[in-house]
Amino acid sequence: MKYKIGQIVPSSNVTMETEIPAIFRSRETILPERFTFHSSRMRMKKVTKEELEAMDAMSLKCAQELSDAHVDVMGYACLVAIMSMGRGYHCVSEVNLHQETVANDFPTPIVTSAGALINGLKVLGAKQISIITPYMRPLTDMVVDYIENQGIKVKQSIALEIPDNLEVAAQNPMNLLEIYKQLDLTDVDVLVASACVQMPSLEAIDLIQAESGIPVTSAAVCTTYEMMKKIGIEAKSPIGGELLSGKY
Repeated sequence: MKYKIGQIVPSSNVTMETEIPAIFRSRETILPERFTFHSSRMRMKKVTKEELEAMDAMSLKCAQELSDAHVDVMGYACLVAIMSMGRGYHCVSEVNLHQETVANDFPTPIVTSAGALINGLKVLGAKQISIITPYMRPLTDMVVDYIENQGIKVKQSIALEIPDNLEVAAQNPMNLLEIYKQLDLTDVDVLVASACVQMPSLEAIDLIQAESGIPVTSAAVCTTYEMMKKIGIEAKSPIGGELLSGKY
């Protein structure tokens, strides 16, 4: 069986089209399903509330374009754009994007990275988490408020305060092995190594989990997990190591 994976991507995002395919490709090494990847882009260069709002308005056109390709699932690949639009906005966005596909005569399941992170944390039974983000502190605080409004306490958050989206993508994921040590993980159920689908983290997730002894995930891992669920294929859990190592 071959599946077409659609992504609605900020124009300056170069990570979602590498990390999400990498997770799906790891699955292809042990299971029979095959995947192709297709994107439509929304303009955004600086991670500011104003640019994020303008970008979000373009998402409906992207959904139309991907619907023309008859993709099997669509992922909206910008967590902070959704969360900066107000509490619970992922539900609104998912309905609006799905409606575009219905109007185009090809109803398609929708995943937002914001909703996927929330859902993934709930699957893991997380009551208290800590997160690492590349965002400026005011946007990071919005993300914290958004997550807490969904019933999950954020014990600590690290904001790396990088406004340029390409600079976010250029971060070395192995730096996270030192960055996460700034967090007090006592009574933390899950560590979100990257609460941003543009900041790379895949190479570090397993290592951090081995060192810290607690489940480690990311927005990209949760998005991939949710996409797998939406197209009806088996996925064990939204823990990075399990999706990456083929423990399905």
